[in-house]
Amino acid sequence: MAVPVNKEELIKAITLNYSKLKKELITIPSELTSIKELEGHSKGTVMSINNLLSYLIGWGELVLKWIYKKEQGLPVSFPEEGYKWNELGKLAQKFYIDYQNYTYLELNTKLDKMVTDIINIINSKSNQDLYEIAWYEKWTLGRMIQFNTSSPYTNARARIRKWKKENDIKD
Repeated sequence: MAVPVNKEELIKAITLNYSKLKKELITIPSELTSIKELEGHSKGTVMSINNLLSYLIGWGELVLKWIYKKEQGLPVSFPEEGYKWNELGKLAQKFYIDYQNYTYLELNTKLDKMVTDIINIINSKSNQDLYEIAWYEKWTLGRMIQFNTSSPYTNARARIRKWKKENDIKD
């Protein structure tokens, strides 16, 4: 799918990529979700399915936080307080820790809610708000949302499909 360039395409990309990811997630036995066998977000590391969901939730929650703070006129630390853009591996590790006590079911529920919240925010914005105004440096809000939702959902799905194939897990 091409990079979204307007509100409708952004909603479609998030919805489609997330529904494809969910189809993969529902076929994974929960007892396998804490085993660290997937390629991690930092070179040379491994992660679990639960870590992968924590990563997706962490980025989605950051998007919501960025939007909330900007709307309140508060300063926003990108990507997150205490982290630089060249430290995303460390940030991924933080997300794994943040959600380590959640069950697979709880992580799925939290991810569903976060996706719904982001789509609701998109629906509340005009196409101009999303795609015609620089929101962070040269990036529009729509592009920042897409970078941290629909694109990672596609990446996560590919990682899961590879892992399923390696482990002979059927859909």
